[in-house]
Amino acid sequence: MNESLTCDVVVVGAGMTGAACALYAAREGLDVIVVDRGHVAGGTTGAGEGNLLVSDKEPGPELELALLSARLWRELAGELGRETEYEQKGGVVVAETPEALAGLEAFAAGQRAAGVTALGVTADRLHDLEPRLAPGLAGAVHYPQDAQVMPALAAAHLLRASGARLRTGRTVTGVLRGPGGAVRGVRTERGDVHAPFVVNAAGPWGGEVAALAGVRLPVLPRRGYVLVTEPLPPRIRHKVYAADYVADVASDSADLQTSPVVEGTAAGPVLIGASRERVGFDRSVSLPALRALAAGATRLFPFLTRVRALRTYAGFRPYLPDHLPAIGADPGAPGLFHACGHEGAGIGLATGTGHVIAGLLTGREPLLDPAPFRPDRFEEAR
Repeated sequence: MNESLTCDVVVVGAGMTGAACALYAAREGLDVIVVDRGHVAGGTTGAGEGNLLVSDKEPGPELELALLSARLWRELAGELGRETEYEQKGGVVVAETPEALAGLEAFAAGQRAAGVTALGVTADRLHDLEPRLAPGLAGAVHYPQDAQVMPALAAAHLLRASGARLRTGRTVTGVLRGPGGAVRGVRTERGDVHAPFVVNAAGPWGGEVAALAGVRLPVLPRRGYVLVTEPLPPRIRHKVYAADYVADVASDSADLQTSPVVEGTAAGPVLIGASRERVGFDRSVSLPALRALAAGATRLFPFLTRVRALRTYAGFRPYLPDHLPAIGADPGAPGLFHACGHEGAGIGLATGTGHVIAGLLTGREPLLDPAPFRPDRFEEAR
């Protein structure tokens, strides 16, 4: 049955970023409807590890957004209790060689100047933090501000807290335009949703939503796998990853890249990442990627050689050419706001993104400068 709905803001995408946009827009007094062709957290969010990181970001706009988001996540964790499985476990970035350690320490020094807590760890103190780490590592940096949530739970609870009307199983087939090209809502196969504002929070499909409005946003999917082990007693205390992970995040290569990222969960299984490759929306299993993930994890934590991996899942991270998300109004379609392109950092950056979008929707002064995230910066570059 088709229905016609009216609201102040329609958010396209019921993942973490869409949920955060809905929450903060609703807290500004706006009536919000969230539309998704699947279910809550059914896309990139549900295929993520739930990382809320400052440790992997160099000084600049993304780190500023990460620090704002970390503060907002702590506030939400206090409001929502333990329902999101929020845990400020901290991160440990390890260097396998003295050369890697020198680069890591220089990177951390820049972060400290930007407001990050980054604590150097000598080789002889590493096992105080992580007793089961492999011997022979050169050292590490400890980031107490890093945290984690259970992504699907957190997205669901943010949506529930927003009070937004949720319409899942509805594919957006068009963006409604009025006089002068202004956005007037979206069309779905089950009816129109009328609104003066549309927020594109469709993750790796954000380019498709933009195209429906007649504008261009060069979002590409970057595939990544996660290995999930059998449930274990608590054995890994922090999010632990190798220093080369930071370089992989910043890389423009379309080829397969892997760097070990290992962390435990409240439920017991250990999550093992991280891989990146641009292969479109191909969900087929890549044995080379999975073998590389397993090898990297066992290099950091030898005890994992005796642990079974029960399953793996793939997700598509929304990649933009300059590695910054698109957050803000699109001048080519008045009333259209983008909130996508966060690549693998979307869960961590969602709260700051939602807060900025809500401020732009209502004219409130944002808590950080949104200019570096302007969606039309790619058109200017062309």
